[in-house]
Amino acid sequence: MAGTAAVVAVPSPAAPPADSAPTAAERPAPRPAAQPPRKDPRPHPLYLGTYTSVEGGGTGIGLATYDPVTGRITGAGTLTGVPDPSYLALNPDGRTLYAVDERQDGAVTAVRLGDRRVLGSRSTGGASPCHLSVHPGGRWLLSANYQSGSVAVHPIDASGALGERTDLVTHTTPAPGPGQQGPHAHQFITSPDGGHVHAVDLGTDTVYTYRLDQAKGTLTEAAQAHTRPGAGPRHLTFHPGGRYAYLANEVDDTVAVCAYDPATGRLTIGDPQPTGSAGGTNYPAQILVTANGSYAFLANRGHNSIARYAVEADGARLRLLGTVPVAGDFPRQIAFSPDGRLLFAANQRSGTVSVFQVDTKSGELRLAGEPFASPVAVCALPL
Repeated sequence: MAGTAAVVAVPSPAAPPADSAPTAAERPAPRPAAQPPRKDPRPHPLYLGTYTSVEGGGTGIGLATYDPVTGRITGAGTLTGVPDPSYLALNPDGRTLYAVDERQDGAVTAVRLGDRRVLGSRSTGGASPCHLSVHPGGRWLLSANYQSGSVAVHPIDASGALGERTDLVTHTTPAPGPGQQGPHAHQFITSPDGGHVHAVDLGTDTVYTYRLDQAKGTLTEAAQAHTRPGAGPRHLTFHPGGRYAYLANEVDDTVAVCAYDPATGRLTIGDPQPTGSAGGTNYPAQILVTANGSYAFLANRGHNSIARYAVEADGARLRLLGTVPVAGDFPRQIAFSPDGRLLFAANQRSGTVSVFQVDTKSGELRLAGEPFASPVAVCALPL
C-alpha cells in the first residue's frame, strides 16, 4: 500500500444521558501537572583565552568544563598551536572555534571542535587583533586590529576553515582623540537585524557603521557616530529589542545609551553615565544585556567590580543599581552562559575566572564559589 494513506473513522463515544453523571470508571484520569523543563546536568565546555607571549601566560587555548547549575569550573588541559589567543568566538553552527592571534603580525585561527584540530590561520592585515565575531549567517569572520586601527573580513567555508581576507579597512578619519597616537579598532560586530556591521574605535572616539556585501565580503561605510573627545569607546552591545545599544567608554570611565536606526545603521550616542567606580582609576571593559532586556552588566577594570544596571523605557534608559566585587583583578571580559543563568568574568591580572549566578528577574549577582585559576585569563567562552 505504498503511496496511499489508510483513513479509519473512529466513532465518537456515546454521550451519557443528560440526567446521569459519569461513573468513576467513565471519568478521564487526571493529567499530571506540567513540570518545568529540567536543566541538563552534564558538564558544559568552556574555552579560555590568554596571552602566550607574556610572563606567566598560558600555552594556548585553555580547555575546561563547567557545571551549568553550580558554575563550578574543572580544568581539562590546553589546546596548543594558537599563539596569543586573547579573544574567542564560536561559529553559529557550534562546530568551529575562532581565535585572534594578538601579535604584531596579526592573524585569526580556526579550530574544529569535534577533534580539536587547528584548521589553519589567516593574516588580518594588521597588528594586534583583539576582537573577532562571526556574522550570523556563518559565512564571514569579522576582526578588529587594535594597533593598526583597521577591520578585516575573512570568508568561512563549509568546513569552518578560513579563506583569504576579502577586505581590510583602516580608520583614517576623524583624527585621533586626545592622548591617542592613531586609530585603535577594538570591536567588530553585527547589528541584531543583520543589516549592518559596527566597528568600535577607541583611538578616534568613533563607532563606524558598514554594510557588508554578503556575496563578496566587502565593506561600505554607511555612517559614523562620535563620542565626546577622549571618551575612548571600547565595547558596544545591543538591547534585544534592536533599537538601542550600550557603549562602554574605556578612557573617560563612562557608559552611554545609543539610539539605533536599523534602516540606515546610524547610531546616536547619548550622554555619558557613571560606571559605579566612584571616581577612582577605572577602565570599563565590556557590557552585556540579559536576554529579557531587563538588566545590563559592566566589567570595571581597576574598580574590579561588575556594575549592575536596570534597563528601562524599552531599552532607552540605564539606571545604575550598584556594583558587585568581581573577586579578581582587572576583569577584561565577561560572558553569559547560553541559558543566561551564569556570568563568567576573565580576570587578567589575577589569572582567574569568576563565576556568578544571575537572577534574571531581579538583576542580582551571586558569586558561585571560589574563582578558577587560569593563567592571564583574558577571555572566557562558555558553551
